[in-house]
Amino acid sequence: MTRYAVIDPADGSLVREYPTATDDEVTQAVTDADLAYQGWASKSSIAERAALLRRVGDLHMKQRDDLASIIVQETGKAYADALSEVDFTASIYSYYAENAASFLRDEHVEVISGTGSALIRRSSLGAILGIMPWNYPYYQVGRFAAPNLAVGNTVMVKHAPQCPESAAALHRLFLEAGFPDGAYVNVYATNEQVAGVIADPRVHGVSLTGSDSAGAAVAEIAGRHLKKVVLELGGSNPFILLSTQDLDATVASAVAARLDNTGQSCNAAKRFIVADDLYDAFLEKFTRRLLAADLPPLSSEQAAARLEHQVRRAVSQGAELVSAGHRRGAHFPPAVLTGVTPDHDVYLEELFGPVAMVFRVRSEDEAVHLANDSPYGLGAYVFTVDPEQATRVTDRIEAGMVFVNGVRAGGVELPFGGIKRSGIGRELGRLGMDEFVNKKLVRVVA
Repeated sequence: MTRYAVIDPADGSLVREYPTATDDEVTQAVTDADLAYQGWASKSSIAERAALLRRVGDLHMKQRDDLASIIVQETGKAYADALSEVDFTASIYSYYAENAASFLRDEHVEVISGTGSALIRRSSLGAILGIMPWNYPYYQVGRFAAPNLAVGNTVMVKHAPQCPESAAALHRLFLEAGFPDGAYVNVYATNEQVAGVIADPRVHGVSLTGSDSAGAAVAEIAGRHLKKVVLELGGSNPFILLSTQDLDATVASAVAARLDNTGQSCNAAKRFIVADDLYDAFLEKFTRRLLAADLPPLSSEQAAARLEHQVRRAVSQGAELVSAGHRRGAHFPPAVLTGVTPDHDVYLEELFGPVAMVFRVRSEDEAVHLANDSPYGLGAYVFTVDPEQATRVTDRIEAGMVFVNGVRAGGVELPFGGIKRSGIGRELGRLGMDEFVNKKLVRVVA
């Protein structure tokens, strides 16, 4: 049985527990979402839905302190980071409120196969299920819910079991904004119940953010029932340093990229691939700065223990470890692994926490090969002072996103997603609006 409970990562104490939904409650949640679609969403105007989304963004800002405090207790993240998450999430709702009409405008197609006209008209599908992770409880919901509600779908949200309080807060917020019952539905479902929801013919798609194993399981169920999926999964993103005019600034960027959300971010840099002539100086500065970081706990003691197991196994297989200390409950010290080879299990794994792998390379080709030698393909970072080299390397990187000479450079207008075991589809930006829509051809013959 899935247990929905707030457990403070700082000390492991149980703060509050929420009842898991019964089978009848899950069925009712699907019914509510379907009825809201049939009775409201499919008949409402873009302007009406945009006004409600704008109100959701405003309420995020109005309630930002309370919302931030909730996820600090649920996930252990720093309060300043929690506030930033609320602020960025608010901007997602505002973005889709402002751009929904232009994104959904009819797209005219030049007819060359006869006379008359043709256009693509984007319309809603129905109820969509979102399966959310714990690491960004508001942001992840925002990038799923905002475009779907803008287009006229209704959304069901199954949040992570450790985030029941933020899930409940969001449900109340959408109702306060003026969305009718069923437009946004929170359900504390089990994994078994989720399988039934995906199979229900009233549900027209599923979006999941989580591990690649969870994505594979959901995609398998969705495939059996011919439901579209969007999957944002793990990442072991390379940070490729080929040249720099300011090594200290580059090191600062590298540390920031590794410690985003205490390293618990799919798009954080995790493998640092450094040119031979910069390797020694980079490693010394990077290690010193990373190990000096004062970090909040990871999301749970279980998460910290899992990371500890990966690190210990890497060392037992021959990797070298420099660490700031030892794990204490959910608190995990920042650490650097070197000497990792393709024979080590960790070489192909994602480290979800403040542990960095650093590699030395002797050529651009070797850097690209190492960057691509991963089952993941979410994001990548390329640092070089040579614009032509940046273009060459970027074109060869197997990833859904590449950031050149900068980190933390995402935005609401920029699509987010990956390839390989990092997922299917895109969120945010124009592409995020285009996932769960019917792109209907309307052909008029003269």
